Amino acid sequence: MKILNGKGQVLGRLASYTAKELLRGEEIAIVNCEKIIITGNKAFIRSEFERKRNMVGTSQKGPKHPATSESVVKRTVRGMLPNHRAGRGKEIYAKLRCYQGVPKELEGKKIIEFPKPQRSKISEVKEYTY
Repeated sequence: MKILNGKGQVLGRLASYTAKELLRGEEIAIVNCEKIIITGNKAFIRSEFERKRNMVGTSQKGPKHPATSESVVKRTVRGMLPNHRAGRGKEIYAKLRCYQGVPKELEGKKIIEFPKPQRSKISEVKEYTY
């Protein structure tokens, strides 16, 4: 199992790396999901999150938008996998775990760190989630 630290990482880049590793058959755990960053204009990103969150059809049907930071990360990775509803994509998606902070069962294990991006327009996922 690979454990990835999301602190200070760009959401899309981390998600594409994770999707590639999942397709190779690895099990992945992403820790510190609340500290993953999204690049771009803060006002636009916030308005998009709020617009999607308010588009909730009936109580039983979607579209549903993730409300927590770890579900935002999982949803982003899911969009990069083939056919997440059945077959291979469903099996691959089951191998992904996302956590806020570092859980006790993963403390003391080797966590993969990535170099920090040099960007000016960044904001953390937790700014847009509950």
